[in-house]
This record gives sequence, structure tokens and C-alpha cells, in this order.
Amino acid sequence: MTDRLRINRFFTEHGVCSRRAADRYVEAGRVRINGVPAKLGDTVGPGDEVTLDGDRIGQDTRRRVVLAYHKPPGIECTSDPRVPDNIIDAVNYPERIFHIGRLDKFSEGLILLTNRGELVNQILRARGHHEKEYVVDVDLPISSATLGRMRHGIEILGRMTAPCQAERLGPRTLRMVLIEGRNRQIRRMCEAEGLRVRRLTRVRVMNIELGPLPRGRWRELAPRELADLERRLARAEARHAAQVLSLQGAAGLANGPNNAPPGDASPDDDDDDD
Repeated sequence: MTDRLRINRFFTEHGVCSRRAADRYVEAGRVRINGVPAKLGDTVGPGDEVTLDGDRIGQDTRRRVVLAYHKPPGIECTSDPRVPDNIIDAVNYPERIFHIGRLDKFSEGLILLTNRGELVNQILRARGHHEKEYVVDVDLPISSATLGRMRHGIEILGRMTAPCQAERLGPRTLRMVLIEGRNRQIRRMCEAEGLRVRRLTRVRVMNIELGPLPRGRWRELAPRELADLERRLARAEARHAAQVLSLQGAAGLANGPNNAPPGDASPDDDDDDD
């Protein structure tokens, strides 16, 4: 196992730019590794010095910041400054930050943001291996049969949802805990059961809880919360890596040594469910 990264991934891990943009910088001769012009496909390790236009990348001495933000309805989870009511302008943090995942415009609740691009990538790589909890208000009473189907999986967009936790908090209110991240998943699950979502609030991501944080306000994670989050992410990444290796092994056996494994036929999902 190696700690070396391809140069374009190194740039994304440090929150500098996308892989495609990094490749363009390399092709333009703007990137150097240990003083030598970089080439596409070059790799870098912990002791290497990487510069872009003479500025060193990877020696980030900034304090790591992770924010818990109570996104109100109407705020868009995008960093595009051309979009009115985008989340970055709404938070108005004094340095560059990235939002981790999404809630749709009409949902509210907990969103995490950070000044470290590598943490965003780490959390997104671990999706499918961590819990997100929601409180959902709907327009009609929730039956026991609906709860049962939600727990075992409902077909949306041609695929079954993964099993989840679902319990009734009131006649028209339920608590749901999901581990997958499909586009508008809770709304689509409710629609499949003839229910319309009136209000959807995310109240927890892994060990981070929304708590009494008012709408439109943010707070920094406490050191203990951040340490617990990092431990959970490390375990989730280990499970994800084991799963990938298992799938690759199965694909290799199924296709034989001379055939490439099949691609994922399912469409890409948005990185969060609501």
C-alpha cells in the first residue's frame, strides 16, 4: 500500500481545484514537483514539494474548521456565487469553505461545511456507510403498513431503496435514518406511499446533531465531536475499501482474466437524500 497520490488527485485532496482543472494546470506547465515541471500522471508523496505558479500546495497550516449549519428552506446547497441564496453566501464565513453533501432547496436542517477539501472528499467517499437522521411531517396519517414497507425498501426510480429505520413520532410525523444518498429519496419514498412531505428536517449526520441550533445559524464542532467524526470516517472508509475489493474480486471471477468488469449500469445519484 502506498501514500502516493496522482498529481490531479493531490490537488482535489487539498481543496485547490477539480482533477480536470489540475490536469490543465499541469499541461500548461504551471505545476512543479520538487522543482521539476510535473507531467500528467505523476504521483506525489508526503515528502514531496508541490507548487502551483510558485505557491506551495499541501503545507496548509490553517486551523481545521468544521461547521454545523441549520439550513433554512430556500437556501440552495451550491457554492456558485451566481445562484441567489447560495449556502456559502448565507453562512458568510470569513474564509473559503465547502459544503458537504446537500439538502434540497425546500428542506431544512443540518449541513456540515469545512475549510478542508480533503475532509469533504473523505466524507463523500464514505457515503453509504454512515447514518443521516430526518424528521418528516406528511399530509396524511402514517399506517403501520407504510412503515413496514419503508423499513424493508421501496422501489423508486426503478431501484429498491436500502433498508432503513422508520418510526412514527406522531400520526403524521415520522423519524427516518438512512445510510444511502439518493436524490430526493425521502420525498420519493413518501410519494410512493401516497404521502406528501410538508416539512423535512435533517437532525443528525453520523455523530453530529442539529440540536437547538436556530435556523440560519452555525456553530463550530467541538474538539470531541470532531475527533469522534474522524474515527467514524476512518472506520467507514475501511468498510468501503473492503467492499470495493470484494466487488472487484467478484467481477474478476465472473468476467475472467481477459474481460473487463462491467460498469455500473445505474445512474449516478446526487450525493444526499432528502
